[in-house]
Amino acid sequence: MTDAAPTKATVFVVDDDQAMRNSLKWLIESVGVMVESFASADDFLARYDSARPGCLVLDVRMPGMSGLELQEHLAARNIRIPAVIITGHGDVPMAVRAMKAGAVDFIEKPFNDEALLDAIRRALAFEERERSAQSENHEIQQRLSHLTPREREVMDMVTEGRSNKEIANTLGVSAKTIEAHRARVMEKMQAGSLAELVRMALTASPSN
Repeated sequence: MTDAAPTKATVFVVDDDQAMRNSLKWLIESVGVMVESFASADDFLARYDSARPGCLVLDVRMPGMSGLELQEHLAARNIRIPAVIITGHGDVPMAVRAMKAGAVDFIEKPFNDEALLDAIRRALAFEERERSAQSENHEIQQRLSHLTPREREVMDMVTEGRSNKEIANTLGVSAKTIEAHRARVMEKMQAGSLAELVRMALTASPSN
C-alpha cells in the first residue's frame, strides 16, 4: 500500500441464500478482507459504486436476475469488476458461459475454503492490475492533450521509428525544427527515453 492510503478492496458477495452469505462473509473476513453482502443482483446494483475497488463473489442461480445476467448488465454499463462464480454441479455449463463473459474463476459447490480464497485473491490482483493500467492510460491521455497538433504528428512518426530527417522531409520543414518539436514532445510527455515514449504511444492506442 502507498502513503496515500488507497481505498481497500472489498469483496461483494451476491447470493440469495442468507446462510451462505453469512458463511462467505465470515470466511473472507477471517483473512482480513472487507466484505459486503447482497441478497440479490438488484440489491447489489442499487448500492454498488463502481469507483470502489474489489471483486464479486456471485451465485450463478438466483431468483430474478441471475449471476450471468448481472455480469451482462455490468458489461453493458462498461463496468469491469472481476467475478468469482459459485456454482452447483449442474450449473457448470452456465459457469463456463460466465467465464466467457469475463468471470475470472468458478468454484463448484461444495467448495474448499482455500480454493475459494485463492480465487478471490486472483480476482483482486487482476482488478488491481486493471485499475493501475486504467490510471496510467488516463495520465498518458492527459499528457497527450497538451501536445499541439504538429507535436502529436511528430510524436506519431517518431514512435513509428522514423528519423528526424525522414520526418522533416515528410512535413517539409528543417531537421532542426523537428529536433525542437521532438524535445518538446519528450518534455510534455515526461518521457525519459525513446523507448518510454514508444511504450506510452502503445498504451494510449485504441487497440490497448
